[in-house]
Amino acid sequence: MKREYHKWFSPSLQRNMELLVFGHAGASVLFFPTRTARFYDYEDWRVIEALRSKIEAGHLQIYCVDSIDRESFYNEYSHPYHRMERHLHYEQYILQEVVPLMKTLNADGPIISAGCSMGAYHAVNIGFKHPSVFVKVVGMSGRYDITQAMGNFRDLLDGYRDENVYFNMPNQFLNNLHSPEIIDQIKRLQIILAVGEEDAFLEDNKYLSTVLASKGIQNSLYIWHEEAHRARYWRKMVQLYF
Repeated sequence: MKREYHKWFSPSLQRNMELLVFGHAGASVLFFPTRTARFYDYEDWRVIEALRSKIEAGHLQIYCVDSIDRESFYNEYSHPYHRMERHLHYEQYILQEVVPLMKTLNADGPIISAGCSMGAYHAVNIGFKHPSVFVKVVGMSGRYDITQAMGNFRDLLDGYRDENVYFNMPNQFLNNLHSPEIIDQIKRLQIILAVGEEDAFLEDNKYLSTVLASKGIQNSLYIWHEEAHRARYWRKMVQLYF
């Protein structure tokens, strides 16, 4: 299995960023890490190994990007406005730096946005905000409104709300989305959500699936046994949904 390490100074983030690329051809998967996790964790957790056959066959090329969650949503020392601002810098890094790299290395590969846990939020949020970039969105064990406390998971913006917050919470902005043009773009996406029946985010996933359906946007919601919020489940999910 081909493996490449990339590192460069990001103009968007004003810091060095790293990522790993697995594979040589096929659909390009932009794979966001879990909460505050790193670009190498999916490899360490054998999630990439679970995809070895598809990668080696040239069906998938996986781009494991790094997280800056500790600088954005999980930076308790920063005002929530600046947490969101830092997240938007990260979004620009993905769109202006990572996606061009993906197109350079694999010009013919359609792009899938995917992630687990907090990575699912990133994957779904960027997929719905920029649907023309992607063909498919896969969210596993995610929550799609991080301003809502769920179970042991707190509101990551401490009650702060503004326009940027609203337009980066899929379960908020999609409900009030009425633009036929944007809805048609999202309709072209294949949308897959997977969550455990005991996961604190179960109702959040059900709500997102229902909102999408109310807009005529086809999506698939798969509910797994138990909490299913662990790497051993994600290893099985990626085999089914990638």
